[in-house]
Amino acid sequence: MTDSSVDLSSLSPDQQSALQQYTSVTAQDIEAAVSLLRRCEWNVQIAITRFFDGDTDIVDVAAEAARQPPPAERRVENIQDSFDVQAFSGRRRGLEPAPRVVPTPESQMTQRLPLLVSIIFLPFNVTYSIFSRIFSTIGWAFPFLPRLLSRLYPAQTASSSRYAGRKPLNPRDTAARFIREFEEDYGAAPGTLPFQESGYAQAFDIAKRDLKYLLVVLLSPEHDDTGPFVRDTLLSQDFQDFLKTRSDLLIWGGSVQDSEAYQVSNALNVTKFPFVGLIVHTPSVSSTAMSIVARLPGPISAPSLIEQLQKAITTRDEELRTARATRAERLATASIREEQNSAYERSLATDRARAQQRREAEAAREQEEREARERAEAKASRAQNIAAWRTWRAQSIESEPAAEVKDVVRISLRLPSGERVVRRFASAAQMEELYAYVECYDVLQQEDNEKLGAAAKPKGFEHEYGFRLVSPMPREVFGLEQGGTIAGRIGRSGNLIVERVEPEEEDGDEGEDD
Repeated sequence: MTDSSVDLSSLSPDQQSALQQYTSVTAQDIEAAVSLLRRCEWNVQIAITRFFDGDTDIVDVAAEAARQPPPAERRVENIQDSFDVQAFSGRRRGLEPAPRVVPTPESQMTQRLPLLVSIIFLPFNVTYSIFSRIFSTIGWAFPFLPRLLSRLYPAQTASSSRYAGRKPLNPRDTAARFIREFEEDYGAAPGTLPFQESGYAQAFDIAKRDLKYLLVVLLSPEHDDTGPFVRDTLLSQDFQDFLKTRSDLLIWGGSVQDSEAYQVSNALNVTKFPFVGLIVHTPSVSSTAMSIVARLPGPISAPSLIEQLQKAITTRDEELRTARATRAERLATASIREEQNSAYERSLATDRARAQQRREAEAAREQEEREARERAEAKASRAQNIAAWRTWRAQSIESEPAAEVKDVVRISLRLPSGERVVRRFASAAQMEELYAYVECYDVLQQEDNEKLGAAAKPKGFEHEYGFRLVSPMPREVFGLEQGGTIAGRIGRSGNLIVERVEPEEEDGDEGEDD
């Protein structure tokens, strides 16, 4: 992916090749890759190392690149040549590379013979099958023959009976079987030698990961030197004490009768048994190299074995300690960086939460203000409609009958303000007329007739009376729901109290009692 801010045409062919090699490994964007390569003076190896170490901003990569020798002339080679160069560089330092061996399953190791060869050997296979069946029948008919053969050839019979039908197992079970047979054959107590109960590849990986030494012991039961070597060297008290003093030493063993140990012996170029080899990480070769630093083939005494191993360990201890310190420093730096990133993420999350809380509080405040504004507008609109309705209704209220009219109803009203009003109504007047008079009392007292005649009923407004008329003794409520005339409900006269029924929070008293 090409970045528009970087002019690739201005780079030389070698620089473009270095950029392509760097980006194919790191997958970094072009602009950042060109910036880092320029600071590294286009040294791809240093740039890749600094990219994966994550210290491009801490280490002066330009000064480090300047101290590096100029790159050698480029040459073309194949994969085999690369392996040969690596092996040669290791041997030049007196080290032999130790390969990581993953055992091939037995099912994959057996190969089907060509058809022509199978046809050629078919008569021999048939003959062998016939004689095998005959001898097995004779052994079944005469059971003393196998026991007689075992007495005449005890060692060969025992060895063949034990290893002839050796079942292939997975690496972990193979290691457990080797440890069990080792303890049974040589009379060793369980745990005398701390063999790794895992495959060679697993032990190899542990030694490489933890920067420990890996002691490989390969035995061949068919060799006469195997028994004395195990009893006099491996099981000696001196060698056991040596293993106990080295907490950084792992020991892995195997029998070449098993597929994994046989493949390990071939990979390590073992030509003589028993074999003891010491493998360790060698940073002087490369950052990931594992090398054989000691090869001890054939029988050897315990003091000589300990001396050789101690010499090899002493030679590599300083380098290994430096590698451990470097790795510990890198891990500590990574841990600090991870803690800083975690703290930053937590701080960022806290800031996000606070910002979210502020947004929510602001939204709640705006919602509350909007609702309060809507309530105020609704209240003002309602008050305006009520005032308009009162003005409109006051113009239709009938005047008080004259003093000479006898058929009237005299009502005494005590208003919520405490004022007492006495008024006469026609006996045929409806209860709604009395309620309307109370509702419009203030308007009737203030407005003139001309202004009342010009008032109109508010459109879309349904008025509801916010009070009720109640007689004090005995208490009786005269509501509008029952209808009827004033004379029919109250009689010729009556004392009534005006009680508010609107909720206090609507503040209806202020607007209606004026």
